[in-house]
Amino acid sequence: MITDRQVGLLRKKLMEGKTLETAAASAGMCEGTARTWLEEGLLPSQAKVVRHWRTRPDPFVEVWEVDVLPLLRADSDGKLQAQTVMEELRRRHPEDGFEEGQVRTLQRRMRVWRALSGPEKEVFFPQEHVAGREGAFDFTCANELGITIQGQAFDHLLFEFALSYSGWFTSSIAFAETFEALSMGLQGALFELGGRPTVVRSDNLSAATHELKLSAGRGLTARYAELLGHYGLQSTRIQPGKAHENGVAEQRHHRTKTALDQALRLRSHRDFGGQEEYGVFMRAVVAAERAKRWARFEEERVLLQPLPSRPLPCHTIFTPRVTCWSTVRVGGRTYSVSSRLIGEEVEARQHPDVVQIYYAGTLVETMPRLRGDKQVKIDYRHVIWSLVKKPGAFARYRYREELFPTLVFRQAYDALRHRTERADVEYVRILHLAASTMECRVEQALETLLQSGEAFDYARVTAIVQPKRPEHPVVNIPAPDLRRYDRLLAMGGGR
Repeated sequence: MITDRQVGLLRKKLMEGKTLETAAASAGMCEGTARTWLEEGLLPSQAKVVRHWRTRPDPFVEVWEVDVLPLLRADSDGKLQAQTVMEELRRRHPEDGFEEGQVRTLQRRMRVWRALSGPEKEVFFPQEHVAGREGAFDFTCANELGITIQGQAFDHLLFEFALSYSGWFTSSIAFAETFEALSMGLQGALFELGGRPTVVRSDNLSAATHELKLSAGRGLTARYAELLGHYGLQSTRIQPGKAHENGVAEQRHHRTKTALDQALRLRSHRDFGGQEEYGVFMRAVVAAERAKRWARFEEERVLLQPLPSRPLPCHTIFTPRVTCWSTVRVGGRTYSVSSRLIGEEVEARQHPDVVQIYYAGTLVETMPRLRGDKQVKIDYRHVIWSLVKKPGAFARYRYREELFPTLVFRQAYDALRHRTERADVEYVRILHLAASTMECRVEQALETLLQSGEAFDYARVTAIVQPKRPEHPVVNIPAPDLRRYDRLLAMGGGR
């Protein structure tokens, strides 16, 4: 098929004084074809005849009014697919022999009807962003990147803040859409930015808003309102279920994850030695992306407002009393603490990723913050000293599943249950051994015994972890009698 570009090149070569043969060769056509287009005087696109008639009978003429149109009129959002309609027609009219190759014809007819008579489509309105006015933030799940930490899947989110005008942004790792993660992410972004816009835009995430029972809407939580007030920020929010209204943040998520994915492909693997290593990699990708927008950011930076002298704390404080079970409730979840604190009131600081326990102003415990469906975290080292004195409590202990630090310990307990009625006692003693020595050494001993298939108990494990030192014979050497030496000298033996 001859294109407009070829005919244009043909005419250009002829105007330069080339022969018809040379000009046709330059345009990639034979002399006869070149002569035809010169006589035509039109470009191929101008000479193309638009066909408005059918070249074959319409296979849907008999069923369109009766079967197809009622389905299209009932489809208020215009999402009914031609393939679905075709399957319905086959069910209703098996004798008409509708074929798979006719779906394209049905698609065209449905598209034309919707354009002329179908429901109105949603219109999107491009926005003009004002420099220094607005920034948007949101969380996004980053599991699709397939990041692993030392071979284990790294379940995480990204918190992203972006300026609407210049596109300057920052990304940080988060583990849940909590207020603490929101506070740390937003404040970290503002101080990295070195200024603040007038407005921050977000969706109606529960970390920042709550339901208003009287008006059936959503309002700002007291803590989020305090955070905004500290920085002099105004809040705008999208309608529930309308993610496209926060397009700045949504587009930022797409571009950031695309950039990370491409960088990971160049890296050739997605495993990292630790979270910090992954963080360094991510910050390098973010810095490279930000550099592309630096000129526009320079325009906006001078219009940003100053920040307060220091950020607000990014943790929530609770003051629970330690129960007789050696546990505390923090943020609706249960954590174990040292039994020495039973009956005492402690201060628990819930950070985005850890929970810290203070007593009398001293930090006594730091533990990973629970997230997702997990409601309880019991460290066996906190309770084993009492449990080993009354091992019978293990069988029906409410949090018994928390007392298996690794899969190997669970397998060891199951093996003990198949071999002895004293499985609970033996396992509790083994757990006490792990708390008294080193958990990794006990785990290695259990793994060796499980692989060998031999029977074992607490004594057998102890013999491997703490083998007895061999006893050496005691040799008593009496003190020498110096008087014999004196007599030897007197007899002249010293010569």
